[in-house]
Amino acid sequence: MKILVVGGGGREHAIVSALSRNSETEIHSVMARKNPGIARIARKICLTKEIDLARITAFARETGVTHAIIGPEAPLEAGVVDELAAAGVACVGPTKAAARIETDKAFCRDLMTHHHISGNPAYRVFHDTAEAIAFVKDHDGDLAIKPIGLTGGKGVRIMGEQVDRAGAIAYVKQIKGDVVFEERLKGEEFTLQAFVDGSHIIPMPLVQDHKRAFEGDTGPNTGGMGSYSMPDHMLPFVSRKDYTAALSIMASVVAAMAKDGHPYKGILYGQFMNTANGPKVIEFNARFGDPEAMNVLTLLSSDLTDVVTGITEGTLSASKVAFDHAATVCKYVVPVGYPAAPKIGRPLNLGKTGDAILYYANVEERDGRLFTLTSRTLAFVGKADTLAGAEHIAEQAASAVKGSVHHRRDIGTQTLLNRRIAHMKELQ
Repeated sequence: MKILVVGGGGREHAIVSALSRNSETEIHSVMARKNPGIARIARKICLTKEIDLARITAFARETGVTHAIIGPEAPLEAGVVDELAAAGVACVGPTKAAARIETDKAFCRDLMTHHHISGNPAYRVFHDTAEAIAFVKDHDGDLAIKPIGLTGGKGVRIMGEQVDRAGAIAYVKQIKGDVVFEERLKGEEFTLQAFVDGSHIIPMPLVQDHKRAFEGDTGPNTGGMGSYSMPDHMLPFVSRKDYTAALSIMASVVAAMAKDGHPYKGILYGQFMNTANGPKVIEFNARFGDPEAMNVLTLLSSDLTDVVTGITEGTLSASKVAFDHAATVCKYVVPVGYPAAPKIGRPLNLGKTGDAILYYANVEERDGRLFTLTSRTLAFVGKADTLAGAEHIAEQAASAVKGSVHHRRDIGTQTLLNRRIAHMKELQ
């Protein structure tokens, strides 16, 4: 099978690596910048903007690919699946209309309301700046403020924690009123991702991401500084009842989209807050998470090419999807100053990475040397029988990198996990 992977980050390197385990799968790549890890695996690469639909489609025809996996959200919003499908390429990724589950937060909330799907927080949608500001002025208490469109995981502001009322009003003006206001959810976040073929939904191991830039969950939001998963594919602060409820919510969303004429095929990413009253939906993404993809794809023991076939043909089966029972810890190395003012063009030295799995992200390779760019640079994944073992592997590798970079040392540690467990117990 010939498969095109669209995207050039750490998530896409993980996808390409998983596909490459099948020696008969021929991989081609479209990416905005040359990812060294992907470039070493792909048969052919096309360097172009990932929303350049005409060039992507032309490259698909040139290479004769039969299938495609879409990594990032921007090309999904642009309608890359619709274009490729028209060219005869079967895609792991939703159409432009179905991708609105991520690209339009108002669509997501309204869909859940219309179909009476549980897990929806209280919310209000505004498209007028003056009306949105008036709502903020009259609101007492905490409030989650979310732009309706894509923000790369960095767009949420919490009135009552991150900004005061004046700051909230300034933010509403900045995003020009297209905004969703939601009740602030309190609890512990977890990620549940699933393969979806339009009707069947096959879950992946639970993962917890860490958005804050610095240790102790401090600093600004980022695209994700790292993540971990447990050997039993659960998380100790998510009960079996909570897990079942979250999976049911996702299945209901898939069924609702099919009923509304927008069948969903691809990866559905559910970001949940486990509250005292069970899981609530923070958001859905229409693709693998980054970094969460690196956890689950490192664990995937079945053939990703077979999964691609199942998704695109509507024959997805749990019997063909398996994951190793091991723990994983992913730690991102990022430029100093990230996310606000990353230091770019700085040289890196990997050092001894040991048993860690390296996924290249936003990094440039020149004459055999690596240099920082504007976003997260490298991801190291440790995989072991225990969380402590996986964390040790990832930490050794991340700490060995020399240059103007840093990483969060606390991700995957028992100390941080114990805090999560204690917090959940307090709420319940």
